[in-house]
Amino acid sequence: MSSASVLSEGNPSREPNELSYDLERVAFPSCGVTLCGVLLRPRVPEPTAAIAIAPGMSGVKEGSIMKFADRFASAAMAVLAYDNINFGESDGQPRQEADPMLQRRGYRDAITYLALRNDIDASRIGVFGTSYSGGHVLEVAAHDRRVKCVVSQIPAISGFEAFRRAVRPDHRPAFLKMLDQDRERRFHGGEPATIKAVSDVTTDLCIMPGDAAYRYFMEQGRFASRWRNEVTLRSVDLWWGIDNASYTPWISPTPLLMIVALGDELVPPELSLDALSRAREPKKLLMIPGDHFSPYSEHFPHVSAEATEWFLRHLAVGGARALG
Repeated sequence: MSSASVLSEGNPSREPNELSYDLERVAFPSCGVTLCGVLLRPRVPEPTAAIAIAPGMSGVKEGSIMKFADRFASAAMAVLAYDNINFGESDGQPRQEADPMLQRRGYRDAITYLALRNDIDASRIGVFGTSYSGGHVLEVAAHDRRVKCVVSQIPAISGFEAFRRAVRPDHRPAFLKMLDQDRERRFHGGEPATIKAVSDVTTDLCIMPGDAAYRYFMEQGRFASRWRNEVTLRSVDLWWGIDNASYTPWISPTPLLMIVALGDELVPPELSLDALSRAREPKKLLMIPGDHFSPYSEHFPHVSAEATEWFLRHLAVGGARALG
C-alpha cells in the first residue's frame, strides 16, 4: 500500500514525505477468516513497541483511528490499524455485523501477529480502542497478559444501559418484535435484517442516534470510502449482553488510561467513571468537555498527546518489562 493511498483517506492533512514511518498492507487469520490492516512501522533498525488498534461501531480503518495511528507511529511505535471482522477490507459474514466476541478475538489475533514479527518487541505490545472498541480493549487487557498497556477512549460500557436509555419504553415492544422476526428469518436461512448506523431523521431506527453522530459519519464517509451506513439488526442484540465494567478490576497490573467525554450523548460518562473506579492501579483518567465525537476533532490534539505519552511511558521507556 502506498503512503499516498493511506494518507488520502485516513490522514488527509499529511504528505508522504513528512512521514517518519513506512506503511505496509498486512493480513492475518482470525476466527476462520482473514482480517486486513495497515502496519505503520517506524524507520528504526531495532524491534519496536507496537500498538493494535481497531475502529468503533461500524467504522473502518481509514477513518479517525488512522489519525491516532499516525500520531503513535510518529513517536517511534509500530501500529497495526485493521478492519474488524465483517467490515471494510476484512473478510467475514454476514457483512456489517458487529459481533463483540469476534471483534475481541480479532484484537488477540492482532497481538499474536505483532508478537511473531521480527521487527516487533513482543514484550512491549499495547492496545488502543475507541467507542465500541474502547470497551473491547478493557476485556482484552483483563484476560490477555501479553497486553502491557491499554488506552480506552470513550468506551462502550453496558449494552443493557444503552438500550434502556436510547429506546423509549413505549417503543420497546415493537423493537423486540423486530428482533424476534429477524431471529426466525435467519434461522430459516434468510438474509439478516439491517438498520442504519446513523440518520438525520429523528424517527429512523439507527444504532447511533443524534445529529452529532450523523455529522461525524457523513464527514468520515467523504474520505473513508469503505464505510457503509448500515449494521445488522443482530449487532444491537449482541451488544446488549455486554458489561465491560466487570472486567476493569482485572486489568491491573497493566497500566490503563481511560478517556471520558463529559458531554457524551452515546456513552453516558457516569458509566465509564464507575467502571474506572473499579479498576486497580496503575490507572489514569482524562476527562474532556465535548460530545462523543470530540476526541476525533477539537480535542484530538489533547487526547492524542495524552495517549501517546501513556504508551511511551509504559512501552517505549521499559516500564512494561517490569510486568514480566
